[in-house]
Amino acid sequence: MAAAASTQPPQPPKLPQLLERDPYLAPFETDFQRRYSLFYNRLKNIEENEGGLDKFSKSYKTFGVNQFVDGGIYCKEWAPGAEAVFLTGDFNGWNPFSHPYKKMEYGKWELFIPPGQDGYPPVPHGSKLKVVIRAQNGELLYRISPWARYVVRDEDKVNYDWVHWNPPQSYIHKHPSPKRLKSLRIYESHVGIASPEGKVASYKNFTYNVLPRIKDLGYNCVQLMAIMEHAYYASFGYQVTSFFAASSRYGTPDDLKEMIDVAHSMGITVLLDVVHSHASKNSEDGLNKFDGTDSCFFHSGPKGTHQLWDSRLFDYANWEVLRFLLSNLRMWIEDYRFDGFRFDGVTSMLYHHHGIGTGFSGNYNEYFGLHVDEDALCYLMLANHMINFLHPECITIAEDVSGMPALCRPVAEGGGGFDYRLAMAIPDKWIQIIKELKDEDWNMGNIVHTLTNRRYEEKYIAYAESHDQALVGDKTLAFRLMDAEMYTNMSVLSPLTPVIDRGIQLHKMIRLITHALGGESYLNFMGNEFGHPEWLDFPRKGNNESYHYARRQFNLTEDHLLRYRFLNTFDRDMNKLEERFGWLASPPAFVSEKHESNKVIAFERAGLIFIFNFHPYQSYVDYRVGIETPGKYKILLDSDAAEYGGHQRLDHSTEYFSEEYPHNYRPNSLMVYIPSRVAIVLQNMDIPK
Repeated sequence: MAAAASTQPPQPPKLPQLLERDPYLAPFETDFQRRYSLFYNRLKNIEENEGGLDKFSKSYKTFGVNQFVDGGIYCKEWAPGAEAVFLTGDFNGWNPFSHPYKKMEYGKWELFIPPGQDGYPPVPHGSKLKVVIRAQNGELLYRISPWARYVVRDEDKVNYDWVHWNPPQSYIHKHPSPKRLKSLRIYESHVGIASPEGKVASYKNFTYNVLPRIKDLGYNCVQLMAIMEHAYYASFGYQVTSFFAASSRYGTPDDLKEMIDVAHSMGITVLLDVVHSHASKNSEDGLNKFDGTDSCFFHSGPKGTHQLWDSRLFDYANWEVLRFLLSNLRMWIEDYRFDGFRFDGVTSMLYHHHGIGTGFSGNYNEYFGLHVDEDALCYLMLANHMINFLHPECITIAEDVSGMPALCRPVAEGGGGFDYRLAMAIPDKWIQIIKELKDEDWNMGNIVHTLTNRRYEEKYIAYAESHDQALVGDKTLAFRLMDAEMYTNMSVLSPLTPVIDRGIQLHKMIRLITHALGGESYLNFMGNEFGHPEWLDFPRKGNNESYHYARRQFNLTEDHLLRYRFLNTFDRDMNKLEERFGWLASPPAFVSEKHESNKVIAFERAGLIFIFNFHPYQSYVDYRVGIETPGKYKILLDSDAAEYGGHQRLDHSTEYFSEEYPHNYRPNSLMVYIPSRVAIVLQNMDIPK
């Protein structure tokens, strides 16, 4: 019996808690056990063969080109398909054969170049390099190391060049990382478009012009897109060519380090949008065919190509791929001081079908079985385990449209180990409502269901729209609501037309109800907070390489003759209110009313009462709202206030006294005046602050 017991696969120690919380997962207990067993055994193998996860994930300090203290250079690559490997560059007059690597076990190659006289490094900082691969067919391939830290493209060139980055004095971080936040208010950002000017903006511009704006708006977290180097600017950073290089089109690695350090000095957490779901198929300046074969880092054949994205797919079962990706995460945390990651394309990773042509209904059979890529899931479990173990203050977010159960539960429960997942159904719902329904036909119950339909004890990031909706071919909420009138009627000198009035009022209401009801965190894409006009489109052949739409016109909020400032001010005050009362970190709201004909939604969260009247023209005097806690209430936030472009129909000195009159399953109630297309937030003044 003892021998039999010892062969039992490892069990997730806290799986019983997961199954108790969601009994519908019980039929899939063996799936959770198998996934955990795969994770456990991979981790055990790393511990036994690599000296531990800590050492394994620090491979960025040995792979690529690294300088020793004495000035010597150590080079290491994994190129299992290569016949020979050499280093060439400015340092040796581009001699392709003078510096050969020595072949090691498991497809690895190494080279040591001793220091010059007086300890001078043989490869100077700022000099260009290439790895030369002799392929199996004898062809010589000039490649950028997958571990390259800095790559640049000269204006007259198509491809990027690898530049050795080893300045005599690197940027020294002065400020500690912020403590882990209870309420995340995320400002999703792209450095290159963060300027009203039609050009690629810089890290310096973001540091000195955009970070103060983010702080003023009440966001406490910035999520940076398109930082990992990508040869094609219009890919929005999602076709990564150099995984360890911060994009040079915005500045130097030290400029990015300074930017993160300044954000930390403001108490702002900084997350990286990390792309480990796929890679660019570029071979001259990307990972593809690094060693001359199609299987280095990726699956070979059709399995290694994403049909829709036309990019390469990692082989997550491969030992060296795990080393590469885990070390990549570690480098961004420890070298640049990122505070966590938003993992892009998680749905594509989780399933062999990559979500292509597949809808997810929520049936649990969709999340278990042979169509799940358990090697990819195991990698994500390893990544989250490593981050949690080595940097427990860091945050991880999954971009998963499928809704896989337990993705945001601890690995010890058999879960994926993420902290948050994006509530991707919410923006789709707002688009559908605005596009398909007349205002009188908006379904209050359906809105509430979409905003509250989330897995118990898994944290969701709510958002009304992200960068996806801002891209060319789609429309932001502001543009859907106001469209062409944004060009002519956003001036306060022009009459307030019904279209602009409706757009401004609904824009505020949609954001507040999403913020307050939709999750445990909130996200906004830069510029959308003030209803940024038009769409986002990067320079490309189709638009004559124009930067006209690849920018953010922050200046619109500073013009007091334009109505954009009303939306900007409302967004700021909404965030500042959450900062005071912490509803995102509070238990989910209690919804007391979703009245279809009145178009009223009322709920309580974090001790506040939120009341929304979505009716296009009906206002209600003495409208009874059910509440839990008796007392005297006053208005804290009113979307109808003058500073938000409202109609000032509410008197903020009014005191609302509760009655012991049960209503909508609440023991008490109060009467309010709630005008049409208005949202108000009430605070109980009898509760000590």
